[in-house]
Amino acid sequence: MTELKLTADREGERADALLARLIPDLTRSAAQKLLERGGVTSEGRTVRKNDRPAPGQVLEAVLPDPEPADVLPQDIPLDVVYEDGDLIVINKPVGLVVHPAPGHPDGTLVNALLYHCGTSLSGIGGQLRPGIVHRIDRDTSGLIVAAKNDRAHLALAAQLQDHSLARTYEAVAVGGFKEDSGTVDAPIGRHPADRKKMAIDRRNGREAVTHWSVLARWPGYTYLECRLETGRTHQIRAHLASIGHPLLGDTVYGAKKPVPGLAGQCLHARRLRFVHPSTGRTIEVECPLPGWFQAVLEKLDRGAPSG
Repeated sequence: MTELKLTADREGERADALLARLIPDLTRSAAQKLLERGGVTSEGRTVRKNDRPAPGQVLEAVLPDPEPADVLPQDIPLDVVYEDGDLIVINKPVGLVVHPAPGHPDGTLVNALLYHCGTSLSGIGGQLRPGIVHRIDRDTSGLIVAAKNDRAHLALAAQLQDHSLARTYEAVAVGGFKEDSGTVDAPIGRHPADRKKMAIDRRNGREAVTHWSVLARWPGYTYLECRLETGRTHQIRAHLASIGHPLLGDTVYGAKKPVPGLAGQCLHARRLRFVHPSTGRTIEVECPLPGWFQAVLEKLDRGAPSG
């Protein structure tokens, strides 16, 4: 069992939504099941899913141990950027799915981590996501951190929650930006018509903030640095598309026609900065742009159209 203490920080938020927001990788439905089992209490009283804890109220949640993992270790090469006894940082290539899901039962980053780390992965993410603290899309490249024990997982998840785990991406967006920097502050939720997409949802969406700054400009395209303040699914892709600048190569939020030479969207998780859960030391890691991304920039520098 894993015991967590959580403090309500919003007025009028349902308990199931609160748990799903504050506990990494806990879905709303999983939060409801936990509440229905009596796994959450406050001052000795069982919390129900439709309760609305007051700001400052402390909730105690007891998460069951993860079920034995059915995910098999697979010898998939990993580009390890940093590793110690508590965590591992991987430079993920385009095309590698982070964890098993429908349509991707194996061949994922989790399969590779199980082979590389053995049993040294935290169990908080459950049997399909051992060690996974945060995710990046299949067709996004770059840095992702995984935890080797529950203590490290909780510490890193807390940094995600308070925005002290800094994630910086680089991207090529379609169109020109008048300003040199800006912020998209718009809540994100599931698209009402397409459940595989996300959309701006100001009524029911979750808080999402993306800061961007221009690195270079070309006719019809802009090279951006994007810094996440929150980490919602497809956040950068959905946010930039919402202001009229979808990512180059993003066939979900932009043009449906694939860009020759691109396997996905032009988005790379370039830098990570966090406080080490054991030493308290600030760790900052960076990985270079992959060759395909660099080729896009060189093509734009030459004035050649992309797509």
